[in-house]
Amino acid sequence: MILYPAIDLKDGQAVRLVHGDMDQSTVFNDDPAAQARAFVEAGCEWLHLVDLNGAFAGAPVNAAPVEAILKSCKVPAQLGGGIRDIATIEAWLDKGLARVILGTIAVENPDLVREAARKFPNQVAVGIDARNGRVATKGWAEETDVMVTDLAKSFEDAGVAAIIYTDILRDGAMGGPNIEATEALARAVSIPVIASGGVSSMADLTALKATNVIAGAISGRALYDGAIDLGEALKTLRS
Repeated sequence: MILYPAIDLKDGQAVRLVHGDMDQSTVFNDDPAAQARAFVEAGCEWLHLVDLNGAFAGAPVNAAPVEAILKSCKVPAQLGGGIRDIATIEAWLDKGLARVILGTIAVENPDLVREAARKFPNQVAVGIDARNGRVATKGWAEETDVMVTDLAKSFEDAGVAAIIYTDILRDGAMGGPNIEATEALARAVSIPVIASGGVSSMADLTALKATNVIAGAISGRALYDGAIDLGEALKTLRS
């Protein structure tokens, strides 16, 4: 199981939100590239980046810090937030991003996701953010009537690289991930599922790994707060 350290970008800084609320943000580093390098030096295999402003704006906003991270770090990175057309996908991949994460557009224009997955094999992931089992879009501001599993299953034959499943009510709250829902999703689809939201301890990571069906986990606040030691976590997950 791969551990993805998260760098959430707001106004050019690395922050963490609570429950996706832009008004409840804590700045952890005003130099996101330096934060990324620290994660890489600890041994991470991937980086998970989110353009929070972009998710609300519907277009990239924090391009400068993302580009700085891509230039200074040699591990692959995935990015979500404000990526809603083929031109933006292509531009990011050309700049060295390993994988784009499509969230809002997966609900509003699923054909675009399929087109992107065909055009850029293994470089397109679907981000499914949910509140009480229902998908939320536009930076989690809008809740839909679409159920998580239904959306995931609709991309079974599309060739997407992964599904990143976030339980919004767990995100940034340090209360543990929704292991039951994440495992159920991973068993319902053949696409690799990455857990996000609430991963706050080594016990959480061990429990996710023990399902034997969850491909990865994203953690942010726990790494910044020191609740999870990245080096130790990576060693444990590899053993």
